[in-house]
Amino acid sequence: MKIALIGYGKMGKAIERIAKERGHEIVCIIDIDNLDDFESDQFKNADVAIEFTHPGVALNNYRKTFAAGIPLVSGTTGWINELPSLKREVEEKGYTFFWSSNFSLGVNIFMAANNYLASIMNRFSDYDVEITEVHHIHKLDAPSGTAITLAEDILKNIDRKNSWVKEEAKQPNELAIKSIREDEVPGIHIIRYDSSFDAIEFKHEAKTRDSFALGAVMAAEFAIGKKGWLTMQDMLKF
Repeated sequence: MKIALIGYGKMGKAIERIAKERGHEIVCIIDIDNLDDFESDQFKNADVAIEFTHPGVALNNYRKTFAAGIPLVSGTTGWINELPSLKREVEEKGYTFFWSSNFSLGVNIFMAANNYLASIMNRFSDYDVEITEVHHIHKLDAPSGTAITLAEDILKNIDRKNSWVKEEAKQPNELAIKSIREDEVPGIHIIRYDSSFDAIEFKHEAKTRDSFALGAVMAAEFAIGKKGWLTMQDMLKF
């Protein structure tokens, strides 16, 4: 498989290494200094592109990739307000776009468990719930895309909660997401249910970026030959 990388930071380099270990070829690398290469033959000859950049440039990167007719995998977060309209565009125009707020296989198992536990906790109103996420100091968006995904899944399952807020909940119907930026932490997500008599807490902690990079390469392998909006749930069949 011929892969074009869009973004060549720590994640881009991890994806490059793992893709090569799995027998794939990196045919083009686009970063901030060579944006004209979206028009290059090397980019247009790729079987798939993988994008990890910044929320301010992600949508422009997506549309340049769609214009070249290349299936796209992206893990960039921080543009969630644009998601419904982009999803409609992908479906209506027949693009191939695999997006996830987190490509870690472990995190996606964690998300499935979050859905299940929230459906149980809907019956027990004595428990309040909050999310804490910890990431490295270079992460631009807060809360993290993964924390927002976890929160949205809780809101779908727990009737007494109908919105998430940053840091501190002021109303009983609000779900707090607390964000901490610390050193070079790859990513920690903690969900805590607390009552006056006990607490239930479960956590996912990433050890390296390799888990995210492996998931992104697997997503690229999965996306080939498919159309429309694709997710980790499609690939893992949770």
